Amino acid sequence: MAGQSKTNAKGSVSLVAQVRERLRSDILGGQYAPGDRLPSEIELTEAHGVSRTVIREAVTGLRYDGLVEVRQGAGIFVLKPKLAPSSAQKLDSARISSDLEVLEVRTPLEIEAAGLAALRRSPAQEEAIFECHARVLKCIEADQSIREADLALHMAIAAATNNPLFTQFLETHSASAIPQSKIVAENRTAEQTAYRRLIHKEHQAVVVAISDGDEKSARAAMQDHLRGSQIRYRDLLRDLRGLNADA
Repeated sequence: MAGQSKTNAKGSVSLVAQVRERLRSDILGGQYAPGDRLPSEIELTEAHGVSRTVIREAVTGLRYDGLVEVRQGAGIFVLKPKLAPSSAQKLDSARISSDLEVLEVRTPLEIEAAGLAALRRSPAQEEAIFECHARVLKCIEADQSIREADLALHMAIAAATNNPLFTQFLETHSASAIPQSKIVAENRTAEQTAYRRLIHKEHQAVVVAISDGDEKSARAAMQDHLRGSQIRYRDLLRDLRGLNADA
């Protein structure tokens, strides 16, 4: 059993990807038509033999891809395939503006969450935060998207407040919760990696402060991280509007 737990912890990212791809295949293959409600979270957990956390992260990915939407109190519903963006889809200003609005609301809530997590986290919750932080680094080193791992870290911090409303807020807005990095050309992957490492460094300051039980530093570090995210989002908007072009 111990060996199985260790494998599950190390393979959590791949489990999310596997479940996400199976559900994506079912949706695009017509097993679930537009407007259909997917099985409940519990049913998906049993059907795929994974934890509820894995199901939630997989659904988050499907929401980001535009394949499903979560209706509060009703369930997960399939969207029309034509609404699903391709992997090469460009960011649009309306989407970024909407995400920025969510990010502005998130900022004071997550600053508070970081402070409370520093005061209230249990040893198990602290370990979960460490594991999520390490997962982000593994994604960076594997040159993979950090979006799902990033969200998992913020969810772990929210859970460590021991106030379920913080977690519920992130779950409700998870599709807009994690800032998107700039889309860069293949010959500029170094820029993408540098961006991801910057995010990891900002996360580390939050994680260390929470581990130290330093409420003030945890709040300050989370504020720096989310204010920086707002700046990066506005930079994306300027790029789309041609305001960042070299003179």
